[in-house]
Amino acid sequence: MTEIENRRLFRPFGPSIGKTSIPEDIVKKINKYVDDLIKDDIRTKKQDVGANLAGNVKQEFDLDSKFANECGWVQFLSKECAYWIKESTGKKMTKFHLIGTWIVRQFQNEYNPLHYHGGHISGVGYLKVPKDFGGTFQKNKKNNNNGQIHLVHGSRQFLSDCLFKIEPKVGNFYFFPNYLLHTVYPFYNENEERRSISFNALIDEEIYDVYAN
Repeated sequence: MTEIENRRLFRPFGPSIGKTSIPEDIVKKINKYVDDLIKDDIRTKKQDVGANLAGNVKQEFDLDSKFANECGWVQFLSKECAYWIKESTGKKMTKFHLIGTWIVRQFQNEYNPLHYHGGHISGVGYLKVPKDFGGTFQKNKKNNNNGQIHLVHGSRQFLSDCLFKIEPKVGNFYFFPNYLLHTVYPFYNENEERRSISFNALIDEEIYDVYAN
């Protein structure tokens, strides 16, 4: 029997997810910004956006737009988003309008319920993660979802999963369409912080609106 050639795995259904790495210098700059911010009660309260977001976490606050530009964060998002869009659609993105970008400080027992975002595209990356997310209550559990983010699309069917599970790693960043449901599970480490950064943005309407043509 001859060996079968030209084997390929197709994924024709469901949204694509882009993965990239935040440059180390940007991670350091944003972490320093956050560390300085949380020492200033007036600034922290002024930039707090927790009441407008889904998470049941200690602190969520906007990243100042001037700093976001100066540290290279906006340029990073625009460049990497353009690459993801090109790879996913074959089209060149010419517009990138940042609606907002914010920090999520999550601690033990806190969580982010299942939700979706506004705009056209969204994403999440990691600035700090605990060394240990804690164990499961039942010691024989095969899967430990503590501290993970799960992206959800549709329902589980034959040859089609509905979950994309991500274990946070410092520097990793993921792009996904705004409508993609996602949730973050609590973890159990009373001494450490899970720090992430997210954004919402608008891109070319001609690319986003698949019904235009």
